Amino acid sequence: MSTPSTPPAPEPAHDTSHRTPLHRRPVTWVIAAAVVIVLAVGAFFIGSRIYADQQNADAPTAFATATAAGSGASDGETSGDVTGTWTVGTGSQAGYRVDEVLNGKDVTVVGRTENTSGSATIEGTSLTATEVTVDLTTVATDAGRRDEYFRTQAIDTSAHPDATFTLTEPVDVAALADAGSASVTAQGTLAINGRTQDVQIALTLAQGTDGTLSVIGSSDLTWSDYGVEAPNLGFVSVQDAGQIEFSLVLTRS
Repeated sequence: MSTPSTPPAPEPAHDTSHRTPLHRRPVTWVIAAAVVIVLAVGAFFIGSRIYADQQNADAPTAFATATAAGSGASDGETSGDVTGTWTVGTGSQAGYRVDEVLNGKDVTVVGRTENTSGSATIEGTSLTATEVTVDLTTVATDAGRRDEYFRTQAIDTSAHPDATFTLTEPVDVAALADAGSASVTAQGTLAINGRTQDVQIALTLAQGTDGTLSVIGSSDLTWSDYGVEAPNLGFVSVQDAGQIEFSLVLTRS
């Protein structure tokens, strides 16, 4: 006669009283993920704002702004005959000023070069001829990657390495000889990237006590007029409007 088999002992029940119900876990994870995203986005925008403020503080001052407070004979100017041909010399600079928009915050970008050349002719009380050329292949900002884009994609400097301003109408500069300085508006053409546009440039001319002639100028421009496409990367874009600016030191030829 066979012995009856003993039924297996039941397994002890697991205590589930301390487990988080499954339907609640996703809510916790979503909240945690949302907090992380909010903190990351906040840090990103705060970091962008700090960067923008620092860049704007470090941007070189516009030439005209830096000189306006220093005009007058007592600050190194003199008066006298300025007739003749003047040549762009050592100490001259030129470049551009434009705003980038980084996550809604304007960042001023300034590119400059000392590689400038040209001449100006004054006959009597009139500035009758001027041509100034700027080597765009040497224009530099504070960022090498930005400069590389400017030279190879924004402007094809391999084909059009220079920017050139040419005066097209005489300008009355009588005050330059009489008072030592003159502020005038010059009509001319500006050639950039193989395209030429009519421009007006605000000029301030001043005689120096060392016999030099300083010419500070600036003009608004629209990059697309010169076939320059302002880049837009989503989080950062470049304004289509900007300025060209220069500070020239001229010596009499």
